[in-house]
Amino acid sequence: MIRTAIVGYGNLGRGVEAALAGAPDMELAAVFTRRDPQKLRIKMPGVPVYAYSELAEKAADLDVVVLCGGSATDLPVMTPEIAKIITVVDSFDTHAHIPEHFAAVDAAAKEGGNLAVISTGWDPGLFSVARLYANAALPNGRDYTFWGRGVSQGHSDAIRRIPGVLDARQYTVPVEEAVQRVRNGEDPVLTTRQKHTRECYVVACEGADREAIRQAIVTMPNYFDEYDTTVTFITEEELLRDHAGLPHGGSVIRSGCTGQNGEYRNTVEFSLKLDSNPFFTGSVLTACARAAYKMHQAGGTGARTIFDIPPAYLSSASPEELRAHLL
Repeated sequence: MIRTAIVGYGNLGRGVEAALAGAPDMELAAVFTRRDPQKLRIKMPGVPVYAYSELAEKAADLDVVVLCGGSATDLPVMTPEIAKIITVVDSFDTHAHIPEHFAAVDAAAKEGGNLAVISTGWDPGLFSVARLYANAALPNGRDYTFWGRGVSQGHSDAIRRIPGVLDARQYTVPVEEAVQRVRNGEDPVLTTRQKHTRECYVVACEGADREAIRQAIVTMPNYFDEYDTTVTFITEEELLRDHAGLPHGGSVIRSGCTGQNGEYRNTVEFSLKLDSNPFFTGSVLTACARAAYKMHQAGGTGARTIFDIPPAYLSSASPEELRAHLL
C-alpha cells in the first residue's frame, strides 16, 4: 500500500480523502493541518491528524504527500519546502507562473533526493494532455479551451472581498455560438469576450450600495472587465439553496488540417462535466500521487508535470490488465 498524506483539509483535501478510500493500492496514512489538529474531524476513521509543523518528523512513515493548498500563497512556499523532505504532488494552477514554480520545486526535490509532480488536476492537468495529444496529431491547427459552465472559486472570492458583499458565487459560461463555430471547423479568431461570459450571484450586506458593488465587479481588472458580466443580487437563503455546489467542466478543442494539401478537416475534442470540481480534482491528484511514487521508486528525482508521467503509472491496474481491457 502506498502510504499517502494530505496537507490541508478543505474542499480539495476532502476530495483526495474520498479518492483514497476507493484506491486499492493506496491508504490515507495522515492528515496535516495548520489549524488545531485536535479540532479537525475527518471522515476516515483511525487516521491521525497532525500539525503541519510535524510533517518533517513524520515523513519517514510516509511515501507521498498530496498538497491541497491554494496557488496564490500556499503552494509556491509549501511545495519546494516539502519536496526537500518527501515525494509530493500539487495542483499549482497559475499558468503564467508554472515555469518558475517548476524550477523552484525541481531544485528542492533534487536537493532532497525526492520527486515532485506539480500543476496537476484537470487544467492544468488532463486538459494539458489533451492539448499535447491533439497538437501532436494535428500540427497544422488551432487550439481552443472553453471552461464551464462552472463555479470559479477564485473569482467568487474576489467578489467577496468587495466592501458590502456578504457572499457570492461566480459562474464562468462558454458562449455557445463560439463553441459551435469551433466544432464546425470554422477556425475563428476569438477575443476573450467572445469565448466566455460571467454570471455573478451576490448577497449584499444590509444597506449596502448595490450599484456600487455592481460597478466594482464589472470593472474589476483581470477578472471581469474583459467579459460580458451579469450581476444578480439574491438572498443568503437563495445562495445556499441554489448555489451551494461547486460544479465545473469544459472542453479542449483542436481544429486542424491533414492531407497533402490540407484538404481534410479534423476536430479533436476532450470535455468534462463535473458535479464537484474539488472532488474530481482530488481524484486526479490521487492518481498522480500513485504515479509519483512509482517514478520515485524507479529512481526518479526532481520535478515533473503530467507530460512526464507514463500513462500506465496513473492506474492501479497491471500492464497486462491495461492491455487486455483498455488498449
